[in-house]
This record gives sequence, structure tokens and C-alpha cells, in this order.
Amino acid sequence: MPLRIVSWKKAIILMTLGKVEVIEEYGKEVHTVSFSMRLPSVIRLLRFVRPRYQEIRFTRHNIFLRDEGRCQYCGQRFALRDVTYDHVLPRVRGGMANWENIVTCCRSCNLKKGGRTPEEAGMRLIRVPQKPKWVPSLDGAVGFAGMPESWQNYLPEKKVFFPAFPLSIPGG
Repeated sequence: MPLRIVSWKKAIILMTLGKVEVIEEYGKEVHTVSFSMRLPSVIRLLRFVRPRYQEIRFTRHNIFLRDEGRCQYCGQRFALRDVTYDHVLPRVRGGMANWENIVTCCRSCNLKKGGRTPEEAGMRLIRVPQKPKWVPSLDGAVGFAGMPESWQNYLPEKKVFFPAFPLSIPGG
């Protein structure tokens, strides 16, 4: 079970401390004064570590990820920079900023809805907003398009995982 995505530097530190076993490697190498080694791609902990539950942070980025980048009214997919966020129950009517009241929305649907409820505006939500149930240690942003090929055998199919660190391989 994948627990976390760590930087290549952290993986090498864990290797030298004898805490992990390398399962897959990248094609690139890292060189020191005395030796060189291939960069680890997938590592396995040698001791069981119980994943601790972490509260999923309520952020714009996590709302975007929960809604899969889709306007929750028209269903069109948007880039993060092009999406807006809508209070299902408008703030002027007591709507709170929480998982159950905020959805991603395109600019045109947001303008059309205005300060009304979806019913008043004649619009329907594609999905009722709720707090996501993600694996909290895998939060950040990468999908299958940016995922290294060596990871594919270790992640469930058709899922998007979100690493805590950017994926950067030296020299690549």
C-alpha cells in the first residue's frame, strides 16, 4: 500500500539508514565523491508503520482535486487557473466556507447562478459536495500524466494521487 511520496533525497537518506529496500529504480544516477548509485523510484519500508489519520485540509486546491477540475454545474473540465469557487448556499444567506458548501465552478455558471441557490437559478449540481475520503498522506498534485512509469504497478488503477513533494529527478 503506498503511504507517501518522498523526494529522491529523502529516499537516499532512508536507504543509507537501512530503513527501506529499493524495489524500483530510475535510469538516472546520482554521484558523490566516492560512489554513484541509481536513483530509487519505489522503496519499501522494512518495518511496519501504521499510517496516522490526518485531517484533510480545506483548501481551494483540495476542492479543485475533489471536484476533479470540473464545473459542478455544467460538467466542463478546467485548468486550476481558470476555475472559480461557488458557495452553493450564498454567504449572504448564511452559507459557510466548508466542504459541504463550496464547489468548483466555471466563470459563466458562477455569473449565471449569482447570489441565488442552484434551485432558484434553475441549475443542478452534478455531485453533492462533501468532505473527501482520500489517503491523506498522498496530497499534492500529480495525475497519471506526470506519474513515472515505474509507479504504475504499485498504485490502484484509474486513481489520481497527490504527492507531498514535486517530482523532480536531477538532470531531468
